[in-house]
Amino acid sequence: MNEFTIDSFEAYLRIVRDELGVPENNGKQARRYFRGQAKLARDGYDLKPSIGRYAHLNSLKSVDRDKLEQDVLETFSNHLLTYVNHLPRNEWEALAIAQHHGLPTRFMDWTTNPLVALYFATRETQKDKDGELLDSAVYVLISEPQRLIDLKRESAKIVPVKDLGTEPAETDGDSYGEFGLDDDEIDTIIAEEVLGGEEDHGNDAQVLTKDFPLPFGIDENIVYDPPHVSPRIRSQDGVLLACYQPMQALEEKDVLELVISHTVHDDIRRRLDQYGVFDKQLFPDLDGIAKWLKYRVFEINGMP
Repeated sequence: MNEFTIDSFEAYLRIVRDELGVPENNGKQARRYFRGQAKLARDGYDLKPSIGRYAHLNSLKSVDRDKLEQDVLETFSNHLLTYVNHLPRNEWEALAIAQHHGLPTRFMDWTTNPLVALYFATRETQKDKDGELLDSAVYVLISEPQRLIDLKRESAKIVPVKDLGTEPAETDGDSYGEFGLDDDEIDTIIAEEVLGGEEDHGNDAQVLTKDFPLPFGIDENIVYDPPHVSPRIRSQDGVLLACYQPMQALEEKDVLELVISHTVHDDIRRRLDQYGVFDKQLFPDLDGIAKWLKYRVFEINGMP
């Protein structure tokens, strides 16, 4: 695993600016995702989703684990109506809500904001079994996994609607035969639903879209931008990484490790507070206010 050691707030900003802004072949800046951890992966906190931390699940076959996850999500979803104003539209949204409320899932929390990741890496300095302060880390996802929204857009095929007054009627009953697709494989929906209203294809077009994968049927890691089911997700610029092998840690080649020396944690906390990337901004609720006051009054001169 490639790594850098960070010994100041400025050094962190410099690494993010100079080392991670490498352009892609098409000239666009690479999309980066960050994850702050109070403990290093090598210190026993592997880069894996929460469900992967339950070792007894390793005894199950993958198909049985998938079934277990689906059953748990179904039970959770059956209780949602009592607690939410809007029901999730699909299993991705339902699983995101479950993740937000602490249910073990195959999702990992990441952020597009490197300062938010730095906050989670340094907010509370951890100690080892001997009481020695531990370094923390910000991990950068450099494997550039596909995004779910891009998979949805790629699966959509814009097709002009034929003029029914001049075209002969179909007689074989296979309305999608000319596209090589079966009725069971595609749905016909309006462009605004698939593309989020970002493109105007006119009144004489329809979108043919294959079903995009469910979170339990993926064969690669996929980045999911969840709906803002909570103000915290929006404030933290949160994204979720759906892991297709949730019991395994991410491979070392997929991440860059920025080790944050424990000696600079306190200074970084002060700087983040000055920049407005701290408790009450990232947790816009009473918990965030209480945590911020706790820091300002009791912890500003060093964590206990």
